Amino acid sequence: MENIMLLILGVFISVMGIINIKGNISTIHSYNRRKIKEEDVPKYGKAVGTGTLIIGISLVLRFIVSFWSEKIMGFVILPAVVVGLCFMLYGQIKYNKGIF
Repeated sequence: MENIMLLILGVFISVMGIINIKGNISTIHSYNRRKIKEEDVPKYGKAVGTGTLIIGISLVLRFIVSFWSEKIMGFVILPAVVVGLCFMLYGQIKYNKGIF
């Protein structure tokens, strides 16, 4: 049952990432997007959406890999979460002008 929940969560997060990549950043909390300039919205959406999509796909891959080996799952999720969070942090630092 927990594997099915990971699959559903992974698909949901992946869809949110695709929506953000297409330039619709309304799924991102208003606190994080309030100081994004209008001309930077597509670039910000691509950066944050790419990170979200990577994390979502890693959860789906974890579901698929869980049928073969439980030991490999950490090697699938941990690097993807780190890379995804780096993309999100890059988008926040580069395009959110009031963060620092």
